[in-house]
Amino acid sequence: MNWIAGSTIRDLRLKKQMTQKDLADRLSLSDKTISKWETDKGLPDISIIADLAEVLSVSVSELLTGAVAENKNRGANMRRSKFYICPVCGNVIHAMGEGAFSCCGIRLPAAEAESMDEAHDINIETSDGDIYATMDHPMEKGHYISFIGLLRDNSFQMEKLYPEQNAEARFRMVGRGTLICYCNRHGLFTKKL
Repeated sequence: MNWIAGSTIRDLRLKKQMTQKDLADRLSLSDKTISKWETDKGLPDISIIADLAEVLSVSVSELLTGAVAENKNRGANMRRSKFYICPVCGNVIHAMGEGAFSCCGIRLPAAEAESMDEAHDINIETSDGDIYATMDHPMEKGHYISFIGLLRDNSFQMEKLYPEQNAEARFRMVGRGTLICYCNRHGLFTKKL
């Protein structure tokens, strides 16, 4: 069983409008080597996988799986923000649109946001030009709010939270925005200001 499909290499090469010789020259190889890979008669050596991925403009993970994600959000509009949360380590990745992200060896799906419910509602107080957001939510090791954020048209502010802290955050109050929180058990929730 091949660990990189020859058709994946061929498709990515053609997408970059490269000939086999172009790819071979970029990797200091012969075009016959590229032909062998693409016809599944040989495999790239592990030592050049990272270089091959870079030349083809994909991640090593995408090259190995053949699952290439394309960012369709060329405008990078903050309102199209997506959040990717690792279920293993809790890492939070904010992107200004769809993307392909991996953490702890897992390809992360974008978290789907829901409107805040009673158990995940944020209480808001304003004072001295700040928004003070609090939540009455468990903050235990197995069930907690991972972050509270404020998303505006041109910025995103986030307070990372940890178990046994209070579920609260303070943000500068400047115009409208959307409050966002992530519960490690129930997912992503939003509330418009």
